[in-house]
Amino acid sequence: MIESMQHKLQIIPIPAFKDNYIWLLHNGTKAVIVDPGDAAPVIATLNQLSLSLSAILVTHHHHDHIGGVSTLLKHYSNAAIYAPRYENYNFKHHPVSEPNTVSLPEFGLDFSVIDLPGHTLGHIAYYSPDILFCGDTLFGAGCGRLFEGTPEQMFNSLKKLADLPPTTKVYCTHEYTLHNINFALFLEPNNTDLLQRKYDTEKLRHASEPSLPSTLILELATNPFLRCTNPEILLSLQLGNIPPLEVFKTIREMRNHY
Repeated sequence: MIESMQHKLQIIPIPAFKDNYIWLLHNGTKAVIVDPGDAAPVIATLNQLSLSLSAILVTHHHHDHIGGVSTLLKHYSNAAIYAPRYENYNFKHHPVSEPNTVSLPEFGLDFSVIDLPGHTLGHIAYYSPDILFCGDTLFGAGCGRLFEGTPEQMFNSLKKLADLPPTTKVYCTHEYTLHNINFALFLEPNNTDLLQRKYDTEKLRHASEPSLPSTLILELATNPFLRCTNPEILLSLQLGNIPPLEVFKTIREMRNHY
């Protein structure tokens, strides 16, 4: 099946560790890898598809997103690496931040860099019309934990993503969707879009298929962290008509222990 994907532009997930996805974008001959935490499955996939590695895009410094970079560079020494300007890395790279652009002419793509502090202070995303590589900021029906940033930073970062075109495909990096949906249903049990998403996601996972990519329009309809003004969520929290940022803080803390 994987050989049949060698036509035009393709984006496929490479599973890694327990629940990571390393995204591979290719045009049949050359490839770009996003957040390679493990080199072995990347190299195996590149070899299977007879692809050369042109570039690596890094969203943040956590090991499960960069652990394979050094090994990949030993095999593909000409690959260009782009990584957040405001984080430190022990490999040679092009530091980027908003409003930089990463141009990939072999693929006909220009990615705008978006600063997304919250999960880490220097976290970034790469956006080209209808394609968003958002690392650990936005998940299927969820968002990343706050390891370095503040709730205010993450809230504002999510607002940035929510303002992108609704047709945008969301390529996040962990298979957390079903667990996130169950948490979201605790807050919005009557959300019919959320109930449908649970059905669709369970069907995919039972078939060992990824629940990703998502779309921004689906996230806006089902992701509680993008729905902090929703009346049913406010009712579930029983905290009165509190500001959206306070709603975000509350449900992010709840999700930490769910």
